[in-house]
Amino acid sequence: MRDFKGKIVFVSGGASGAGLGQAKVFGREGMKVAIGDVREDALENARKELIAFGIPEKDILPIKVDLTDRASYTACADKIEEVFGGPPHLFIQTAGVNSFGPVEASTFDDFDWVMGVDLFAVVNGLLIFVPRMIKAYAHKTEFWVATTSSGGAFGAGSTCAPYCASKAGVNNLMYSYAEALKPYGAGATVLCPANINSNIGNAEKFRPANLKNTGYHVSEGTMAHLRSIHAQGIDPVELGEILKEGIENERIIVLPDHHPETWAQQLRGNNEVIESYTLTGAERAEWTRKRDEERRKQMEGLFKDAGEDDGSGKRSLPKGWEVPDGAEAFGHARHDLDWIDPTRK
Repeated sequence: MRDFKGKIVFVSGGASGAGLGQAKVFGREGMKVAIGDVREDALENARKELIAFGIPEKDILPIKVDLTDRASYTACADKIEEVFGGPPHLFIQTAGVNSFGPVEASTFDDFDWVMGVDLFAVVNGLLIFVPRMIKAYAHKTEFWVATTSSGGAFGAGSTCAPYCASKAGVNNLMYSYAEALKPYGAGATVLCPANINSNIGNAEKFRPANLKNTGYHVSEGTMAHLRSIHAQGIDPVELGEILKEGIENERIIVLPDHHPETWAQQLRGNNEVIESYTLTGAERAEWTRKRDEERRKQMEGLFKDAGEDDGSGKRSLPKGWEVPDGAEAFGHARHDLDWIDPTRK
């Protein structure tokens, strides 16, 4: 897809972070911009930001929508058609949430919340919007679907398992849609950044009341720590430009990062772990030994400027990695869970 001017884009999760960055980029290309979010105040702030960015107010449509509620999502699709005269030509799903803790401490609520937003809401969007897009645009004009996934889709994450599982599912789903949409003259792209300067660190503040029973330790400190991590991520507008370039060049997977060499090395490492299981027992044991030695050397390099070992085996964090007060339990379980290893709570 290369011709954006005068067409319609809808960005779910478009009121902040990566979604708002995407709305700005495609709005600047002359598209009519619909953004969806469950937070009314964020939608109003986003509307003002889009106007300040140079997008005409008449071309902006903020919509309050619960992506996990199919009736709400369907009403959102109806609203876009009512106001802009048709379904989106470009549909980008970017809403996401995350929380951190040992997978063995997870509750049903942890999985229902994270996978509900990160995977099943994506399914909702595709099933609601794609048929409308095919009916309106197949063999008539360009149209495209895209989803913001994560580098977490490519490997295990024992302290963010619901998130990684969701993103792996999203990737596979988008590979399928990329193939399925070809006969209609369309395609699909999945965006997999390593880190985004977004508001996902605040996600726990907006967890629905009926899904509050988490097995993870969550506090202002742990949220502040997560925000500090994401503050170092790629700028949302820059990320939007990268997605646009990927869509223009019909890329199914887009892998942006500030440090492409490190990112490529990490992806290769994830693939090598899978490939290592094709080795014999002795061969794999030797491969594992070499990999562990390489990791040990990497960690020594990482901590070369850090404080001294205090005798317990712990070292202070590298400069600039200071942990906010109260964040020492980031990624740990609740203290009252009696089956969790004490070092993990």
